[in-house]
Amino acid sequence: MSRACITVLLVSLVITLVGAAYSKETSPTLVRPYFGEKPPGSIPTLFDPKLVSPEGRFEGGEFTPDMTEFYFSRKNGRYKQRKFFIIRLEDGVWGQEAETEIRWPKFSKDGTLLYGGKEYRERTESGWSEPKSQGEFLKDQAHGISLSSKGTYYFAIYKEEDEGRGNLGYSRLIDGSYESPVKMSININRGKWIAHPHIAPDESYLMWDVEREDGHGKSDIYISFRDKSGSWLPALNMGSLINTGLQESSPRVTHDGKYLFFSRGQWNVNTDGSRNWVGKSYWVSTQVIENLRPKHKTAAKP
Repeated sequence: MSRACITVLLVSLVITLVGAAYSKETSPTLVRPYFGEKPPGSIPTLFDPKLVSPEGRFEGGEFTPDMTEFYFSRKNGRYKQRKFFIIRLEDGVWGQEAETEIRWPKFSKDGTLLYGGKEYRERTESGWSEPKSQGEFLKDQAHGISLSSKGTYYFAIYKEEDEGRGNLGYSRLIDGSYESPVKMSININRGKWIAHPHIAPDESYLMWDVEREDGHGKSDIYISFRDKSGSWLPALNMGSLINTGLQESSPRVTHDGKYLFFSRGQWNVNTDGSRNWVGKSYWVSTQVIENLRPKHKTAAKP
């Protein structure tokens, strides 16, 4: 083979390799963390990946801990009613989404438990089990639930006599059974429409959304840290970068601990007087949490 032919073959090989690398880098379906969206810094940015939001109707979603499944919802536009979907990794790329009956799932740290509301499912060889009852201790649960690494549930409790106010409570796993709900202190349970708690895996902080007089308008996201004795400190508004005149809600930290996701939106009033929620998903570095953590009161790890 002549030197000219060898040169042509080498150039062709380089072009092929470069083209393949470029294709992988720009493909919207290949496995890249968080669908290849640019990670945020200390300022929240919109999380609206085109793969799950081709029409901009994506509301928000949740990855399984191993990042191989993503459960999400869409609403408005042609989605007159909220629709729930799942998309899975298939042979190293994201497959096609499919509708699912699973709504707003949360996952245990090891990924073997899917929970939400008053029911849970267990991971099996063929997928998720049929839903099972969590138990009587969650009979008044509504609008949010979160599970710590040690198995303690934190949840919103809504009773008819509360007139929509709501409270946060918790239930510990003791000798294989969950205790009756324990209502949290006034440090936490102050304000209206208290909902959507998120507990840190080590239970060193708790976030939730609530309407308070010292807020920025509508519901805001608040956080409370534990002190050295294990008591919850007074709640802190997470500030104007997180909270605006719109409604912020549903805080949750990713399983890798890097990002805080939350919802931001508002209720629009239709011509017939009905209300319609229009909200989007935002994310920000969890450094915003560390910036609020008390410097001289080390959070306990119960």
